[in-house]
Amino acid sequence: MTDLAPSVVVFDLGGVLIDWNPRYLYRKLFAGDEAAVEDFLTNVCTSDWNVRQNAGRSFAEAIAILAAAHPDKRTLIEAWLERFDEMMSGPIEGAVEILAGLRARGTPLYAITNWSAETYPFAERRFEFLHWFIGIAVSGRFKLAKPDPRTDRHLLDTHALTPERTLFIDDAPANVAGAEAAGMQAFLFTTPDALREHLLARGLL
Repeated sequence: MTDLAPSVVVFDLGGVLIDWNPRYLYRKLFAGDEAAVEDFLTNVCTSDWNVRQNAGRSFAEAIAILAAAHPDKRTLIEAWLERFDEMMSGPIEGAVEILAGLRARGTPLYAITNWSAETYPFAERRFEFLHWFIGIAVSGRFKLAKPDPRTDRHLLDTHALTPERTLFIDDAPANVAGAEAAGMQAFLFTTPDALREHLLARGLL
């Protein structure tokens, strides 16, 4: 850990501030059949498939590719975009309270998120706290995704931030490593309580 006290905080969104999980939608579509849900997310709408949209691929292309391979599942595949809002159960309350505390102290707040440019507006309309950030780097808009350090540098360069004075918070170890490779301080999010303790120790709360 660097001795420099961070003066800027950068948040990941999904898994830190927003409880996002495609299972919330597909459990409805598969009538609670967990095995069918897991099979669909493992073999059809996979994590790797979704990452391509986060890195800039259009859903029109993504859905066409999958529907050609799984024509019997076209409606389920299309639901990923059409009912995306149902994948977000709500805010992660403790973490949003911490965000509000940082905001009240005047801490400059930014975000870096792996998110499709087409589905991010669902979150933007729903969660008021997304408007608290000075800037948000949405991966699908600039066609790079974490953990590529260029994703982090995009935000740093766009807003002229000093990496050594910037603390990045993410729930994925690979993304934390990517932020550190870009020169930032980084913290692996597990629980709001652990995050609060870390921010207190760094003099941010």
